[in-house]
Amino acid sequence: MLTDDVLYQTVEELAPQIRARRISPVALAEGYIARLEKYGPKLGAVAMITYDAAMAEARAAEKEINAGRYRGPLHGIPYGIKDLLATKGLITTWGAPPFRKQVFDYDATVVTRLRAAGAVMVAKLAMIELAGGGGYNSAAASLQGASRCPYNLDYWAGGSSSGPGASTPSALVGFSIGTETLGSIITPCAFSGVSGLRPTYGRVSRYGAMALSWTMDKLGPMCRSAADCGLVLAAIAGPDANDASAHPGGAFRFDPQQRRRGVPANRPLAGRKLALVEPVSWERGGNPEVGALFHAAVDVLRQLGATVEEVELPDYPYGSVAVTLYTAEAASIFRPFIESGKFQELIDESQKVGLAAALSLPATDYLDATRLRAEIQRDLGKLFETYDAIVAPSRTGPASPVDRNFGGGPPRAPGKAPAKAPAKTEAPAKAPGDRPSTPPPSGDRRNVIGSTNIAGLPALSVPCGYLKDNRPAGIQFVCDALRDDLCVEFARAYQAVTSWHRKRPLL
Repeated sequence: MLTDDVLYQTVEELAPQIRARRISPVALAEGYIARLEKYGPKLGAVAMITYDAAMAEARAAEKEINAGRYRGPLHGIPYGIKDLLATKGLITTWGAPPFRKQVFDYDATVVTRLRAAGAVMVAKLAMIELAGGGGYNSAAASLQGASRCPYNLDYWAGGSSSGPGASTPSALVGFSIGTETLGSIITPCAFSGVSGLRPTYGRVSRYGAMALSWTMDKLGPMCRSAADCGLVLAAIAGPDANDASAHPGGAFRFDPQQRRRGVPANRPLAGRKLALVEPVSWERGGNPEVGALFHAAVDVLRQLGATVEEVELPDYPYGSVAVTLYTAEAASIFRPFIESGKFQELIDESQKVGLAAALSLPATDYLDATRLRAEIQRDLGKLFETYDAIVAPSRTGPASPVDRNFGGGPPRAPGKAPAKAPAKTEAPAKAPGDRPSTPPPSGDRRNVIGSTNIAGLPALSVPCGYLKDNRPAGIQFVCDALRDDLCVEFARAYQAVTSWHRKRPLL
């Protein structure tokens, strides 16, 4: 059996050892599966261990590598996927009781591409039911119950990609695939100490993934280093005839050995300009301990040669626009499910009310939000004429207690009263507010998650420290559309001189 020291290595470290046949893909799969079985239930991280398929893929990878047919850096690397990606012949639950027996007869494009790269799928990972499309009040809104932050089990791993968030830093998998509509990669990365990349909208095909919002959903890697994110993105990115929204120029190339020319080795960010966006007051708009860790991380970036200037985002109601866009689209996507009454089988009461209420959102509100999205994309694009990236806290607060009621509920259109659910649905005792993945009220001109998801921009979050109670904090880099490479560059430079991403949870 391989040691934990091996299983905690990054993909970048494991790959050359696998290629040189010093590490067996079969032994690696067995090692991760053993940890999935041991720690998965404790973390609430696992929907299904795909043991038979995983061992078959691992044996095939080992046979190919031994014969000299090495496919690349993911060959023989075990991974897990959020349980909203179709996998032929295996159950895909979408985290929700009504779909607990759902089986597709095809694979999602991401799964197909990872198989082509030789990666070994060992698990489908837990998620918030329906990716929280109706809003949810509890971390337990999942078939697996609450996923827990591996660094402090009293706290939430973050949603809706909570299973990837809990399992990746715990070495239950070599890497994982999550999804984001409005924070569902960045949030679990911040709460659970993960390096995760939300790609440019359309860079990764969504074919075979549960749809929540046609115009905002994105799939991306969640890993133990920024370099690993680059390696995984290179394998899954690119155009796809099965997904009309996949960008024709979406292919991504990443060489971990490549460095910028003409810059000193000790100042790899020389000449780069960063737009700093943070709360006006950490006491009122976040957690001061998170703020101190974030400021220390920004100081490191300055030492690496970057110029950092504080800015505010263009003045738009980002939160309202984002919520209106995904609410209207979720209402259309889930309309047959809602009208059938099957939504009553969901776990979270706010989710039920939210989905039903979404059907009442006026078309004019959606059209207004769509018009504003075009203006937001234009004006954020102007920001990148001056700056290479936005740097911001991944979240301004740390993970919330796992048993906390978030106070979330059905999203609603700006200025509208919440729509009433059908009579047979019981409303929550508390008045509904925003869904929990909506960024905290630190001012919309500092709403990085909302604004950049609307615009479809790439972002990469990495750990930047840990609070006194061991909860992680994260820093994110957001770049212009299709400049995912710059996100990786900034995050890699930061991780080259820090070791926060090397910290291991005490499970």
